[in-house]
Amino acid sequence: MSTPDLRAGSQADPALHADALTVLRGWVPTSAAAADARDRTLDLLTAGPEAMSRTHRAGHVTASALVLDATGSQVLLCLHGKLHQWVQLGGHCEPDDPTLAAAALREATEESGVTGLRIDPVPIDVDIHPVTCQGGSFHHDVRFAVLAPPGARLQVSEESEELGWFPPNQLPTPLAGGTTQLIRPALAALRRAPLHPAP
Repeated sequence: MSTPDLRAGSQADPALHADALTVLRGWVPTSAAAADARDRTLDLLTAGPEAMSRTHRAGHVTASALVLDATGSQVLLCLHGKLHQWVQLGGHCEPDDPTLAAAALREATEESGVTGLRIDPVPIDVDIHPVTCQGGSFHHDVRFAVLAPPGARLQVSEESEELGWFPPNQLPTPLAGGTTQLIRPALAALRRAPLHPAP
């Protein structure tokens, strides 16, 4: 039996849906806004695995990552090719993503060109925002902290106009809404425990 392809509009893998439920049910939100977004995302997930697919018009779960440099003193952002704003790395889940954390790490690797990234599998934020998918939908974005190895070399992907490292107190403009709120919990994740390779 062939693996379903979310990009072709097929239903998501039930295991990824189950992981999303487990992660969000066990997560302690980092803010009141994140708590509300978590609860709304859990409501969305009652639709079943299809809520993980970009074809789910009512909204779908995505995964993103705020990448920190090896010293934890800079964050990696991309100037998004369609939005024309600086954002963290991330995007849609794919059928071979076993977990949300793995989806975030895959996206971060693809969009930065950096290998050897490490991730904290505990989310740092959940955010819901409108998008143009399917003529108008919502991304229920689960966000993670990721650490780059020393000497990481960047490679701009087709989705980005530019990549750059920035001190947390000197972020570029125009900056997408919701990116700034990732700084504090990402740094807290780095202090809490060493980040590790993909689950």
